[in-house]
Amino acid sequence: MSALYLRRRVTNAAAMTLSMLATLVGLAFLAWILWETLRQGIGALDLKLFTKVTAYGEDGGLLNSMVGSLVINFIGIGIATPIGVLAGTWLAEYANRTKLGESIRFLNDILLSAPSIVMGLFVYTIIVLPSTALTHGSTTFSGFAGGVALALIALPVIVRTTDEMLRLVPSTLREAALSLGVPQWKLTLQILIRAARSGIITGVLLALARISGETAPLLFTAFGNNYMAWNPMDKMSSLPQIIYQYANDPGEAMHALAWAGAFVVTMFVLLLSLVSRLILSRTKVSHD
Repeated sequence: MSALYLRRRVTNAAAMTLSMLATLVGLAFLAWILWETLRQGIGALDLKLFTKVTAYGEDGGLLNSMVGSLVINFIGIGIATPIGVLAGTWLAEYANRTKLGESIRFLNDILLSAPSIVMGLFVYTIIVLPSTALTHGSTTFSGFAGGVALALIALPVIVRTTDEMLRLVPSTLREAALSLGVPQWKLTLQILIRAARSGIITGVLLALARISGETAPLLFTAFGNNYMAWNPMDKMSSLPQIIYQYANDPGEAMHALAWAGAFVVTMFVLLLSLVSRLILSRTKVSHD
């Protein structure tokens, strides 16, 4: 018995040590990436970064790319949010324990891990190419097409979060409402979604953070624009796309702007993550 106990303790200690080492390695690389982004990004920050459009030589900024990113991201999240919340609600309340519901959850999980470049190619095929045929060969890349590609990436995140948050609502709440004669649709809209509202909002913010740094889908859809573009039906620049473009440029000034853009994207994602954590923590405190 003592030998078995000793072997288990040694095995447990070895597993804990390897787990801690793996965690430290992952955190070390994350800290390294963040440090390089902060070190080189902060040094490249300048007022013209936020006031001028795409750089030519050493004179320029990222204003059009920031505006384009905001427009494209909010188109994407605006499309994905209502569809994702409705689909997640249906899964949690109407297809919770059915084979169809489980199949859809499985497919949603596959979509959740699908490569983003595949989403870009898909939207390029269903939106950009057909519109190109209508315009007699003129390729019609657009911010709207980029938004649709990002919506396909954000959608499974919102569906999954909404489904999980609604299933965490106590069943006694449903039973109490139904016993009082409350219709199912009113129970869902006015009680369950309201109870899970903070978790759903957190999921939407996390989905927005997820799509904010996507580059590959936008290369096939929004394409990029060296000028300020407000119309989502035109080509639009975006921060991830311009970072990719400037990082491949041989000029040091372009590299500095790429690091500055990476810093801005990182801070935006960090802010969204902090806000979502704050909302979730307040929800847990209120429930306790």
